[in-house]
Amino acid sequence: MSARVDIINIGTLSRNPLWEEAAPVRPAHATTTLIRDDDATILVDPSLPPELMDHRLFERAGIRADHVDAVFLTNFSPIHRRGIELFSGADWYIGELERETVLAALNAVLEGRREGVGEVSFEEVEAETQLLGKLQAAPEKFSSHVDFFPSYGAAPGSASLLINAARTIVVAGDAVVTRDYFEQGRVWDRSADAESAKESFRELADIADAIVPGHDNVIYIG
Repeated sequence: MSARVDIINIGTLSRNPLWEEAAPVRPAHATTTLIRDDDATILVDPSLPPELMDHRLFERAGIRADHVDAVFLTNFSPIHRRGIELFSGADWYIGELERETVLAALNAVLEGRREGVGEVSFEEVEAETQLLGKLQAAPEKFSSHVDFFPSYGAAPGSASLLINAARTIVVAGDAVVTRDYFEQGRVWDRSADAESAKESFRELADIADAIVPGHDNVIYIG
């Protein structure tokens, strides 16, 4: 049986500079994707709050949270994981480099200014550290047709899922931000490493027949 990919939620940017928006004009959320392959049910970037995430999953796929075996985060940005606690019965995964990079940054705060950093309190940093501790390093292969695919740049350890089925589909996270960004060959404006982000962008564009971007609907190529 070939893998099935369903868009559960189409994401959007709070501010899209390609639409000449200079300030946030809407709530940002990430595109959430459901992948079903073999006996695996994988949810990527559960961006909506838990109650809304549960409703949207049922509306779009006819399943509830307890049907999901694995949750994969393309990066650790809060926008990409608002609804993750809904999936307490699933295994949670993130790229190992992303996990290590974020953990090092959080530990630096915990070991330094215990009053917090900027507008983030010590308690919030500690909660983030505890959440990160629940995330496992993503395996190289999730199922017969679904592979982990590093796509560094947007975040230090950002990663995609590569689905090799009837067509090659990449669930890209912020490696490909939106359709407009893709068509203009642009990477996210605030990428952690712009050159790595551009290299990942080119690689994904070369191999994919379709791309699920971080904040838009599916992009079909060719």
